[in-house]
Amino acid sequence: MTAYADYKPLTFHDAAARFTDGSDSPRAYLERSLETIAQREPVVKALTAMNEAGARAAADASAARWKAGKPLSSIDGMPIAIKDLLETRDMPTEMGCAAMKGNFPKRDNAAVWALRQAGAVILAKTVTAELGGAHPGPTTNPFDPRRTPGGSSSGSAAAVAANMVPAAIGTQVGGSIIRPAAYCGNVALKPTQGGINRGERLATSQSTHGPHAGCLEDMWHVAIEMAKRCGGDRGALGLMGPDALPAAVRPNRLIVLQTEGWPDVDAATRAGFAQVLRQLEAAGVTLIRRTDHPFVEALEQAVANGRAVCNGITSWENRWYQRGMLDAAPDGLSVRAKATLAKAEAMTPDDYRTNLLARQQAQLAHAAVAAVADAAITLACPGPAPVWSGDVPGQKLAPRPTGDFVFNAPSSMLFAPAVTVPLMSVGGMPVGVQLMGQQHEDARVTGLARWLSENLKRIATPA
Repeated sequence: MTAYADYKPLTFHDAAARFTDGSDSPRAYLERSLETIAQREPVVKALTAMNEAGARAAADASAARWKAGKPLSSIDGMPIAIKDLLETRDMPTEMGCAAMKGNFPKRDNAAVWALRQAGAVILAKTVTAELGGAHPGPTTNPFDPRRTPGGSSSGSAAAVAANMVPAAIGTQVGGSIIRPAAYCGNVALKPTQGGINRGERLATSQSTHGPHAGCLEDMWHVAIEMAKRCGGDRGALGLMGPDALPAAVRPNRLIVLQTEGWPDVDAATRAGFAQVLRQLEAAGVTLIRRTDHPFVEALEQAVANGRAVCNGITSWENRWYQRGMLDAAPDGLSVRAKATLAKAEAMTPDDYRTNLLARQQAQLAHAAVAAVADAAITLACPGPAPVWSGDVPGQKLAPRPTGDFVFNAPSSMLFAPAVTVPLMSVGGMPVGVQLMGQQHEDARVTGLARWLSENLKRIATPA
């Protein structure tokens, strides 16, 4: 286990610069990743499957392209892990669910196909919470195995934080990209809704694909190389922007968004976030809070029930396929998943419509603040990753064993791009800060995040 204070993330973009002169190679890079996996995986437990032979063949093919000066993209040769909700032609897709055990469609998700087209080395599948929900898998936080890595992209976040791979693909419906990245000290992009083609993962209206990475360069390169090849969801414009990491953009004005999660933030995390905000003010950035502008207050009110809105929409949209799964395999879902399904089946169409209306109103309130500030800044999680030791038989199930997505619900329901940056630690554990922009401003928000990363000092506070 590496102490977070001593942590140095694994990166790829700088290694790729050495592939052309032969001082390094994609195959050598892959072998280093495999060595790290052998060392860390017994405790971190981030992976569900690996294709070492296929990865080595892909790395060798990449090495030949780099030697010839003809790489397919900036991520040619990059080892990447894929959340086990997305289909892969060479590894099973079991979705962290007993009912899906042995599922092996032998086809690629659209985003996975795009990664292969860009020359990426698809190395492994990563643990997901059951069906992308709240029931956790076995993965532990790389900086403290007693704690959750977050969910549902548990394995993707942990694999990057443990330096097993430089990037991994996660998915988010409520908070499953940004929160685990924040708990594990990664950078991550939750794109504008529909920004990266979900392929077969179109069941829910808020689901998105996005990359976890050790640095912003790798995060952006993975996202844009996917989008250049597979585009966005049907009917969506898709992620757009430059091939290289967007230039750093100093924000002039930022909205400090509290959300419904603010009352539950611990004192140490509040103190650390306040120091981040003071650094911004010292750099000349104007901070706008809910009491400063009526549009900001309207946005705060519009997202004040974000968790319930996201849960209501998603559980309704998932109920039929999950009911079919449960009918076919009565013991194939966890008690936690069955409870979620029961709540969904108690909903009416009007309940769903009411949640959709709340989401639509929140999106209008968010569009209105475009004239007020460059973006919103808020915490990416309520504090350090919580300790999770498993459900206790006979006792009530923990409602959020992979952590609270309260600070992630706004970007999900607003269909807005969000980037998390590891600007804080509390009690020696990572705590992320996120920037949220207007729809289709993914590149601009990434540029703002780059400026924060390059100009602000990481804040460390005791627990």
